[in-house]
Amino acid sequence: MTTQPSTRRWLTLALVLVQPGYFASAQNGNGQQHWVATWAASPQQPRVIVPLAPQAPPTTQPNTAPPPIASFTNQTVRMIVHISVGGRRVRVQLSNTFGTGPLMIGAAHVAIRGKDSAIVPASDRVLSFNGKPSCSIPPGALMVSDPVDLDVPQLGDLAISVYVPGDTGPLTMHAVGLHTTYISKPGDFTGQLAISDAAATSQSWYWLSSVEVLASAEAAAVVAFGDSITDGTRSTPEANQNWPSILAQRLLSASAAANIAVVDEGIAGNRILRDTVGPSALARFDRDVLSQSGVRWMTVLEGINDIGNSTRPNTNIPAGEAVSADDLTGGLRQLIERAHAHGIKVIGCTLLPYEGAAYYSEKGEVIREAVNQWIRTGGAFDAVVDFDAATRNPDAPKQIRADYDSGDHLHPNDAGYKAMADGIDLSIFTAKPGSSAAKTQ
Repeated sequence: MTTQPSTRRWLTLALVLVQPGYFASAQNGNGQQHWVATWAASPQQPRVIVPLAPQAPPTTQPNTAPPPIASFTNQTVRMIVHISVGGRRVRVQLSNTFGTGPLMIGAAHVAIRGKDSAIVPASDRVLSFNGKPSCSIPPGALMVSDPVDLDVPQLGDLAISVYVPGDTGPLTMHAVGLHTTYISKPGDFTGQLAISDAAATSQSWYWLSSVEVLASAEAAAVVAFGDSITDGTRSTPEANQNWPSILAQRLLSASAAANIAVVDEGIAGNRILRDTVGPSALARFDRDVLSQSGVRWMTVLEGINDIGNSTRPNTNIPAGEAVSADDLTGGLRQLIERAHAHGIKVIGCTLLPYEGAAYYSEKGEVIREAVNQWIRTGGAFDAVVDFDAATRNPDAPKQIRADYDSGDHLHPNDAGYKAMADGIDLSIFTAKPGSSAAKTQ
C-alpha cells in the first residue's frame, strides 16, 4: 500500500512529538531546555539501622545512622546536598511519603552553601509552592516548589532550609545522608546566613526527595538504584566519596558527557523482593526512578541483602524469606521490563564479594555467583558493569580486596568506591543511538 503525502506528514509530526524531553520542554515553553534531576534521595521511615557486622575499626569513618529523631516542632532544618549538573533555574521536591497526617511547611529557602551551615548571602532564594510561601503536603504525597532563578554550579553544594511551624508527626527521611544536617532551636531560621547555634545535628535528610535544574535539551540523568553500597555506607562523610558521586565527577569532566547527572537512589539494607529498610526495589521503582525528571539510564546494584538475610548462618529463617537465584533474576527482569517501557536503559551491576560479612554463608555465595553469571551473560541488560571483578581479591575471589574493605567485609571504603566508579565505561552513556556500545566490561 502506498502512503499518501498527507499521511506521511502526520507520521512525521507524530515522530517529532514523541521525542524524549518534548513534553518537559513544552511545559516550560522553551524547546531548548527541560527539567533534569541533579540530586535525589529515596524516602524512608525513621528507624535504627543495625550494623550487619561487628564494627571493627574501619579504614574510613563509618556513617551508620544515629537513633532517629521522632519529629520536629517549630524548628528549621537546614540540609546540605551535593548536586551533579548545574543550571540557572532550580526547584525542589518535598515528600510526606510516610507521614500520617498533613505536613505543614511554613517556609523554605534554597541557597549556595558556604561553609558548614553558612550560605553564600547573595544566593539565598525563597521557595514558593503554587505561588505561596507555605504549603500543606497531604500524607503520602509530595510537593514540587515553584522554580527560582539561581546560578547552580555543577558539583556544588546547596543548602535547603525548611521551617515546620507545628509538630510534624512521623517523619519522612533518608537515613544515610553523608552530609551534616543542622536542626535549629525553636523558630524560623530559613533566611539566616547560618544556623550557628543549632540545637542538634544529624547525618540524615528530612522530607527532601529531589532537586531539579532547568538544563539543556541534551542533558539527562542516570539513576543509581541500589542498597547500602550505592547509598555510600561507610564512605567518608562530607567528602562525596560514594561511587555515584565519583561517577558524576567523571561524567561531568568528560566533554562527551558534560550534561549527564547522577542521582543516588540507594537505601542501606534494601532488598529486591522484600520490604525491610524502605520498600523493596520492586515496590519503590515507580517513585524513585520513573518519577525523576530527565532519566535516560539506571544502574541496578541490588540483591546481596536478599541473599544474606535469607541464608544467614545459625539463624532460623522465617518461612517465605528464602530466595533463589531464579527469584532474584526474576525480580531484576521485572525492573528491566518496567524501565524499558518508559524508554530507560538499564545497566546491570554484579554483586560485590562478601565473604567474612556477618551474614555470609557458602549457600549464599552459590546464589551470588549464579546471579552474577546471569547479569554478565543473560543478555537482559543494555550494558553490564562488573563491580565484582573491580573489587574482589584476586587471590581469594569470594572476598573484597583488603585495601578496598571498610572493615566489615561487605562495604567498600573510599578507595573501593573509587575503584567501582573508575571501572565504569563512560561510553555506556555517551554512545550514539544505534552504535554498538560494549555490553560488558
